[in-house]
Amino acid sequence: MKSLLSICTFAAVGMAAMWAAPNTAQMAQQRSISLRDTFPVGSNGLCEAQIQAPEAGAGLFDRKYTILCRDAAASIGTMWVVRGREADSAAARFVGPDASCTERQGAEMPIGLKDGKRLICTREGSIIRTELLVGEVGNRTYAATGLSAYGKALELGVASLATDQIVPGTVDIPLTQTTDSLAFVRQQAEAITADQALVEAYRRANSGEFAEAAEFFAASAATLTGNSEVEARLNEGLLQSNIGNFAEAQRRFSQTRQGAATSPVLSRLQRNYEAIDALNRGEPQQAISILNAPLGTEFNDTSALRSLQIGPAMAQRLSAESESVASSGISMTLTALERAQLLDGQAEFLRATGQRLLGNNAEARASMTRANATLAEVRGGRVLSIVWLRAQVLGELAELSEIAGQTAEAEQLHQSGIALLRAAYPDSPALYSAQAQLAGLFSRTGRTGEAIELYRKIVAEAEGRPAPSLRSYMSNYFGLLLQDGASAAAANDIFSASQLLLRPGLAQTQAVLARELSGGSDEASALFRRSVNLGRSIEQMRGSIVQIEGEVAINPQAEVVLAERQQRLEALLEQQAEVLQKLAEYPRFRAVSGSAIDLAGMQSILRDDEAYVKMIALDNEAFMVYITPGEALAYKVNGTPEELEQIVAGIRESIAVADGGQVLTFPFDLAASRDLYVRLFEPVADRLTTRRHIVFEPDGAMLKLPINLLVTDNASLERYQAQLATPEGDDYDFRGVAWLGRGSQISTSVAPTAFRDVRAAPASSASKSYLGLGENTPIGDGPVGTASTRSALAGGENCLWSENIWSNPIKSDELYDAASRFGGAQAGATTVLTQTGFTDTAIKAREDLAEYRILHFATHGLVTAPQPECPPRPALLTSFGGEDSDGLLSFAEIFALRIDADLVILSACDTAGSATVGATLEAGITSGGDFALDGLVRAFVGAGGRTVLASHWPVPDDFDATKRLIGGLFEEADSETAGALRRSQLELMDDLNTSHPFYWSAFAVVGDGSVKVTR
Repeated sequence: MKSLLSICTFAAVGMAAMWAAPNTAQMAQQRSISLRDTFPVGSNGLCEAQIQAPEAGAGLFDRKYTILCRDAAASIGTMWVVRGREADSAAARFVGPDASCTERQGAEMPIGLKDGKRLICTREGSIIRTELLVGEVGNRTYAATGLSAYGKALELGVASLATDQIVPGTVDIPLTQTTDSLAFVRQQAEAITADQALVEAYRRANSGEFAEAAEFFAASAATLTGNSEVEARLNEGLLQSNIGNFAEAQRRFSQTRQGAATSPVLSRLQRNYEAIDALNRGEPQQAISILNAPLGTEFNDTSALRSLQIGPAMAQRLSAESESVASSGISMTLTALERAQLLDGQAEFLRATGQRLLGNNAEARASMTRANATLAEVRGGRVLSIVWLRAQVLGELAELSEIAGQTAEAEQLHQSGIALLRAAYPDSPALYSAQAQLAGLFSRTGRTGEAIELYRKIVAEAEGRPAPSLRSYMSNYFGLLLQDGASAAAANDIFSASQLLLRPGLAQTQAVLARELSGGSDEASALFRRSVNLGRSIEQMRGSIVQIEGEVAINPQAEVVLAERQQRLEALLEQQAEVLQKLAEYPRFRAVSGSAIDLAGMQSILRDDEAYVKMIALDNEAFMVYITPGEALAYKVNGTPEELEQIVAGIRESIAVADGGQVLTFPFDLAASRDLYVRLFEPVADRLTTRRHIVFEPDGAMLKLPINLLVTDNASLERYQAQLATPEGDDYDFRGVAWLGRGSQISTSVAPTAFRDVRAAPASSASKSYLGLGENTPIGDGPVGTASTRSALAGGENCLWSENIWSNPIKSDELYDAASRFGGAQAGATTVLTQTGFTDTAIKAREDLAEYRILHFATHGLVTAPQPECPPRPALLTSFGGEDSDGLLSFAEIFALRIDADLVILSACDTAGSATVGATLEAGITSGGDFALDGLVRAFVGAGGRTVLASHWPVPDDFDATKRLIGGLFEEADSETAGALRRSQLELMDDLNTSHPFYWSAFAVVGDGSVKVTR
């Protein structure tokens, strides 16, 4: 039985039969392009067409669309459907009178326009070539024009319009992979009007695409006013709840409460959404209390309200949700009273859900019956846009039937809900979730084989596309696969399914870098890099425009600045179009590596003595997949994610705790470390320690703890406890402990595809060996800090750092020692920059950073915030370098550096930590930032670093620990990075003064640790 409910947003519009699945004719209507506001171009999810506002003088049935594609910051083309025969004057009509066009004789035309023509157009002074496809069908002209580099997208788009159905095919476009699906959605939302964005927001929310819908609601809320803005903000709040950001949801609801109270419809929306939030938080009694509270505003004259029509946005929403409406003869509008009644029906449904979760099944069934009756009263129950709600009602009735022992009826109800969603929202998270609920019924009634096959079908249909809404259902699937314990047969299924749960962030950045490096340092790679940088500059400029737009109303001078920034944005968009056109000439940048890798693919890239270990932390359970070239094993971790979080927190506290500007260490919790090793790896414990190289992909709590400090045998714990019992016992003496990192070298991966991409990346082409940077110049009169670690002290007001953090520079001995290890290198192969040479402005101005294979920073890392109320923005501390200097190398500034490094060493505080969404947006990156390794590590990968050595906590200077650790990396020529680090760690493990994990365990090799330090 499910115990937690995540419910889609509610749109009380649209029409269809209430409880019956749509017939074939209705399904054909839903596929009609002419009745859709948006449709995919091609089959591989890279481009989408969105309807635009009608042109001046357009006829009633004329349409205009824009085509948006991944990684192109602006529209790549436009399509038209116009009444009349316009083919002969197409160039002037669809491209413009200033264009020079030449027809391509004998060119193949897309389906539906066999008798059309294809033209190539240019404009004087521009290298951009425009392609025009145009043809006539009956008394209508179909045309598509756009960048010639996107010719395949233009073909498939206009073919879909001409045939009035989606034409399948692979869109072949220049692609950098710098945007994920959510960033692409944000791009779409910003390209259409607020009303259209609101329409699309509801459609995506109702299909279960919560994160994507949130982008459209945000785009609407930014420009709408009055009740429409309140409605958009309310939906933003609910979507935050649906994806688990409950604090943010509460903040949004508090902002909308006053505005919603004045409207009978919005007050119902607020009530229902707050009840859904309570259910999402697992508090059904609170949800029922919210639903039972009287509304502050009610209808007065219901007869008058029955005649009130909703506005254009809601009317368009009907069209977006009900594609059969044009032939149904049903009105395009709903009254406010009808919408309120549908919301009351939803309230009864929510009440029934809460009652079922509390075990009050009789009351739940009565409430569900009332919900059914209330919804059916509105226009005979023919409201298509509540298909998702009808499916949920059917799912709840199925749950109640199952509880009552009526299994056959429960299955029939689930199947009915699935049929509704398959017709209205095919290939959607809402459909996958409904199918997963049916699979859950199968599993609970002994039909294990059917359940597993249905889960497999869901994973196959998702085709590797991220589907985080499935996270709550994967535990049941994995449990069925592992019901008899650890399983080799289950490894492939679990490995494939787990990749649907990947998060954007570092993995995406690694994929972009690998793609850039795929052809070496030729002209194509330079174009690729230029395209990536332009994309980030465009996003940064868009962010600055949003900021200045808020000042225009109160500062007239801001209008001038706004106009300048908009001109600069147009120039950037033009530059990107030119670069993408050139990039399209290189086939390797028109092909995309797979979004997922199967088990056999992973085994094929592993070496004989390696193991890839992938962890999957779900809501209440955690799983592991162990992979070597010759075997694979999947098993359930012995501990819930919450239990693992508590254990990891305890271990971290025994390593280092920051207190009053100092970092304190305590006797390491060896027993907890041993316990954690057993919980995580017991089924493969005898095999794991035999692997020379372990590539670990952490999840959940393990993102915050390196596995090299886990204890692999009980004898180590017994010896430690025995020596403590002696008179000379030292609770800081951990010599001889069988750490996992003692016998194996360890790398950290963030995704199977990321490891594949990093391993395939070619070596740096830099001609010089080593660049060391550190030891900033102190400023101010503040006292020197007393901490002997690289943990910078936070202070100051208004989110500014105190001058004290510059007062305790890290000595440069570590850098000079490392540089000396390259004694055999040619003159000038190593450089060390310190003090006045180590400024943020100097580093950003250097044009030779890409000439060094190894970059080594030994300085303070700022990974928290100056004050609790300030947003953290990861940065490395530098010297001050002039008027424009802030003495910091920020996330955005690092990302913008141009390096070509095999290895980046970040010898600073907690550099393996996360960034924030705000910090990533400042860098022109539109996704990620919320998880460990998304901070400084991601920034240096984005700059061009293949492998990054980063720390999980403040690294020590006591006993020259860090100097010895880093210096040891270069002691032996031809050493693998992870192996060289392990060799340095062994020396510290066996030294009484540094045997505590605080001194040797902090650093993680993020990337492929088998790569040579000096290659």
